[in-house]
Amino acid sequence: MKPYLKRAWAEISLERLRKNIEIIKKLNSPETEIMSVVKADAYGHGYERVVCCLSEECGIKYFAVSNLDEAIAVRGFCPEAEILILGYTPPEYAHEISENNIIQGVVSTEYAKSLCENSPETVRCHVKIDTGMGRIGLRYEKPEQCAAEIAEMCRIEKLSVEGIYTHFAVADSDTPDNIAYTDKQEKYITDTYDILVQMGIKLPHIHFMNSAATCYRNNPRSTLSRAGIIIYGLHPDISLDIPAGLEPVMELKAVISQVKTIEAGTCVSYGRTFTADREMRVATVTIGYADGYSRLLSSKGEILVGGKRCKIIGRVCMDQLMIDVTGTEAKSGDIVTLIGKDGGDCITADELASVYGTIGYEVVCGISKRVPRIYIEGEIENEKSNDNNL
Repeated sequence: MKPYLKRAWAEISLERLRKNIEIIKKLNSPETEIMSVVKADAYGHGYERVVCCLSEECGIKYFAVSNLDEAIAVRGFCPEAEILILGYTPPEYAHEISENNIIQGVVSTEYAKSLCENSPETVRCHVKIDTGMGRIGLRYEKPEQCAAEIAEMCRIEKLSVEGIYTHFAVADSDTPDNIAYTDKQEKYITDTYDILVQMGIKLPHIHFMNSAATCYRNNPRSTLSRAGIIIYGLHPDISLDIPAGLEPVMELKAVISQVKTIEAGTCVSYGRTFTADREMRVATVTIGYADGYSRLLSSKGEILVGGKRCKIIGRVCMDQLMIDVTGTEAKSGDIVTLIGKDGGDCITADELASVYGTIGYEVVCGISKRVPRIYIEGEIENEKSNDNNL
């Protein structure tokens, strides 16, 4: 393992990643392949090692990214992969899409023509349909109208239309009205595809399953399952269980730099928002909001120290935070767990998200670049102390 500074670091279990993919494969029908969503640096997990593991060890052939830079990076790791850009690429970069054999998400005939005008080679694309997300894509009242524009795109010189797709807005909800809403979205895109077939246009791909749909409403008509957050073992929505066996791939750890005893009446951290009401043992931990550990966890979050939950006291600082370790044997050099397992307890990114009103996606994506990602082939082990600080 490459030496790293044991100050604050994220451990990424490739074994858990592989197991999660096997579980997701079993959710899908034989007609559906996984399209691994690796945008935002593989949701903060580091896309080089993640993509290579998915491609070389898990047999994943399809990847989805946010933008051209991400697509070119993934192409460097996987020369044979099929890579879809979900977001916008300025037309003047269309030649790079073609040169790197990348598939662009297209949202209108005008945009498709502009891409082709800026590339000497054929531009591959999947057409995005806005069935109710209200974000990007073709939007028409009737599927017949949508199919007509897609048919027009198919006649554009140097444009290869290879699929259509949409994104569900509330597939992670089990309320009757939201289930009906997703049903309507699904019907719209499948009707559009069927109309295209009737017009003599049979595209290789129609895909509409995101992570939530993969878990809760898997449909073999979707040729691709755009699995994102569930690959990394987190919930699309914390209110619904995910399939048994899916495990978080990332654990976040740091070190105790100092332990001291403070008297009642002592203030801790910026703003004097915390004052000790008794004698306490306080540990300073080597992580802060510049590492992506949110300041919103000030005096709210908990950290595992030797398997015991210890509460954050006062405000989270840029590079450090303080916790109450009264009643523990915590000492300088001990490793603590901010996300992950320690002893019989576990703190997940989803749990942290619920503390300060966000989602697990934001927690893992927000772990900053200065936090090294350490890739573990086997199961993550709980080190107790930082004796080999490199």
